[in-house]
Amino acid sequence: MEQKQAERIQTSILNGLEHKLLVWLAQRQPRWVTSDMLTIVGSIGAVIIAIGYILTTRDIRWLWLASFGFLVNWYGDSLDGNLARVRNTQRPIYGFYLDHTIDGFNETLMFLGVGFSCLVNLSVALVILAEYLLLSTSVYINSHLKGEFRLTYAKMGPTEFRLIAIIINTICIYTPAMWTEHQHVWLGIPCTVTAMDYCAIAIIVVLAIILAVTTIQDIRYYSKIDPQKHFDKQK
Repeated sequence: MEQKQAERIQTSILNGLEHKLLVWLAQRQPRWVTSDMLTIVGSIGAVIIAIGYILTTRDIRWLWLASFGFLVNWYGDSLDGNLARVRNTQRPIYGFYLDHTIDGFNETLMFLGVGFSCLVNLSVALVILAEYLLLSTSVYINSHLKGEFRLTYAKMGPTEFRLIAIIINTICIYTPAMWTEHQHVWLGIPCTVTAMDYCAIAIIVVLAIILAVTTIQDIRYYSKIDPQKHFDKQK
């Protein structure tokens, strides 16, 4: 069964530098290292991230573990496909299914870890997760209908978001005000929030705008190439 690969749309800020680094790393992997093994490494990174965030309820310095997890996740998740391309051992159908199914599990683990940490309310983290999954669904649909696989939005891709997360983690370690809880009343309901909750809410708004804009653009595009058929009353 032959499968035509969708065109990868990658326009992130670090794309050029990252691509050279990943090719360099792929060329130097031992022969016994496979793409599937690197996918597992990426998942191990996601588990480390979740554990690191959850353990912040005991000590904020566990964020160093979460940051290390992002590096492990990047290494496995970014290198698995590049290794297959460098060795010319691509499996388009199997690889597409495995990679993006595992990505869904990994992202769920990460956001749950953040939600159970001392940084962000679980409900807020779950809203961001829902938006991420909605964007992912849009990407997968377009890869089938348009033949393009968009990896970046507003010049930001997975690598940039991992780097931002590591920077935020470092700031939180040295800035207790970021995760110190405060009592507030929203719509008459008392709740406990942190400064990170407000940052997360800002992310929710940005993702909602990106989702709305891309959805409207896609609806217009598909409506144009697949116009409505008018019913002929004379038939």
